[in-house]
Amino acid sequence: MKDNIVISKATIDRLPLYFRTLKQVEEEGVIIISSEELGRRIGITPEQIRKDFASFGEFGKKGVGYFVRELLRNVGEILGLHRNWNIAIVGVGHLGWALANYINFEGLGCNLQAIFDIAPHIVGRQIKDIVVDHFDNLEAVIKERHIHIGVITVPNSQAQAVVDRLTAAGIKGIWNFATIKVHVPEGTCLVNEDLSMGLSSVSYYLTRQLPEK
Repeated sequence: MKDNIVISKATIDRLPLYFRTLKQVEEEGVIIISSEELGRRIGITPEQIRKDFASFGEFGKKGVGYFVRELLRNVGEILGLHRNWNIAIVGVGHLGWALANYINFEGLGCNLQAIFDIAPHIVGRQIKDIVVDHFDNLEAVIKERHIHIGVITVPNSQAQAVVDRLTAAGIKGIWNFATIKVHVPEGTCLVNEDLSMGLSSVSYYLTRQLPEK
């Protein structure tokens, strides 16, 4: 990666999209891909793709394109996905259960290592190969299993308290699915995931395309 280069948030936000698309391309058996073809698959101009990648180094060959496996590895390393981050989910409602069961954490270079809840009928149950721990054991489990990232899928009223416990236990990365603003200490990465925003955006565009009956 180039030194002393300020990378825009927009470029950083596109990196996971590049990674996911390149992973799909690799699975299709494609060896070399052009910026035009990659852009067509993603919906981004080839010029923007080349500019994004140029922020991190020299990738690809002019007139040839990008070697898919090599570019996938480079983007994965930029994202830090080779570091095998350990993840804990707090809250086993419908969303927490779905995340634990269906997200391919391993494919993103992450390992789901712990799940927490407080409900007696949930604690002790097994999700995949992980037994749900009681939230009271949070600090001990985080230390024992070297957890790096906390995923919050608790009700809004509990979100800040969970964040406080996680960060006090040494967690530096929070993926928050609660729909309220939470506060983290300086130096902690917080990413908010509001599922209602996407659906509301779809509703907005449909409202302008489809007349009411």
